[in-house]
Amino acid sequence: MPKLDSVKNLLKKSEEEKPELISGGTDSPKLITPKTADGRPHGLILIVIVAFIFGGIGGILASSYFFADIKSQLDELDIEIPGPSIIERETIIEKEQVYLPQTTQEEAIISAVNEVSGSVVSILITEHVEQYYFAPFEDVPLQKRVEEREVGGGSGFIISEDGMILTNKHVVLRDNVDYTVLTNDGRSFPAQVLARDPVQDLAVIKITSESSFPTVKLGDSDILQIGQTVVAIGNVLGEFQNSVSVGVISGLGRNITAVGGGLVQVLEDVIQTDAAINRGNSGGPLLNLKGEVIGINTAMVVGGENIGFAIPINKVKKSIEQVKTLGRIVYPFLGVRYVLVNEAIQKENNLPVDYGAWVQSGSQGEPAVFPDSAAEKAGLQQGDIILEFNRERITSENTLAKIIVKYSPGNRVVLNVLRNNQKMNIEVTLDERSE
Repeated sequence: MPKLDSVKNLLKKSEEEKPELISGGTDSPKLITPKTADGRPHGLILIVIVAFIFGGIGGILASSYFFADIKSQLDELDIEIPGPSIIERETIIEKEQVYLPQTTQEEAIISAVNEVSGSVVSILITEHVEQYYFAPFEDVPLQKRVEEREVGGGSGFIISEDGMILTNKHVVLRDNVDYTVLTNDGRSFPAQVLARDPVQDLAVIKITSESSFPTVKLGDSDILQIGQTVVAIGNVLGEFQNSVSVGVISGLGRNITAVGGGLVQVLEDVIQTDAAINRGNSGGPLLNLKGEVIGINTAMVVGGENIGFAIPINKVKKSIEQVKTLGRIVYPFLGVRYVLVNEAIQKENNLPVDYGAWVQSGSQGEPAVFPDSAAEKAGLQQGDIILEFNRERITSENTLAKIIVKYSPGNRVVLNVLRNNQKMNIEVTLDERSE
């Protein structure tokens, strides 16, 4: 350790010889410097300089000693002396902005759309048109050329990985046109019509690719509730691919007559929804919030405000399986024209019952029983009232058409028939209904 006593003595001596600071009234303070007898500055200045030099050296040495001593004591206590803080430059990474759903319902809708959009397709209809023209300044005969013209469009959704697509029959009703399928990822494929449903407004078409296609999940349309939220997706107006609209189920079990695409179709037991359904939506899926298809968008009320209809998916599942196994859609056929009996029909015609299917000829004189049909072979007659079909009562709510689709061609069933106020059982083997 340096000897500090000599430094202290120097400092003390310097302090004794410090110049005096005299106040001169209003003047500024003045520094009086002592001088020797001959007028030269006193040697005190030199002493002060030396004192400053040695004082600085002493201070450094003393602080080093004391700092080292303090640090050694802190080390014994396992306490770290923090060094100067280092300010690191903050790196700002711009993140992609993602919208976060504000409600659980909104989240469910977005999830359902994302789940199904890849399986929803647009269907374009084109026809070959022959055009004749003259070359006015050339000596050539009448010329002919064939052009492709887009004449319609609709929607559909993929139901098998190998490219089977479900749509409406009225979308693919024509045979003399070409059908092209546009997928949601921008690809296009020529499509072939596999089957048209002879009863419902349904059809199955097919596209082919080396890779598999994403498919939809089919839900259960028998457990739907009025007020339930639904989502419709389709090629609106044949122009806006995979457009989404949201609404609720407005009604169940509706019976309507739809006209369009060269087809007049009676649709029974369909779903009514206020989710916007427009031209081009036909054949697209109606979804629940789990992303399951519960209906096929089929019709709308012209001039109405968001009144649309969809075929329940459970009415379609059997047809899908038939196309996969048989390559076509088949229905059982009884072969009678009839009027459903209710209280009003009973009173108006003085019938003995208020339920059943009353076998009657058509308004234009068509026969009540089709020639060479299963009904004719079984002996059914005009005026008979079919009360039960295989022990299932026929009513306005549970129609004969609704019951018979549960069976297949070739099935043997028993009809409970009222004829001349007498009940009888008649056994029938169902035929196949042609398209």
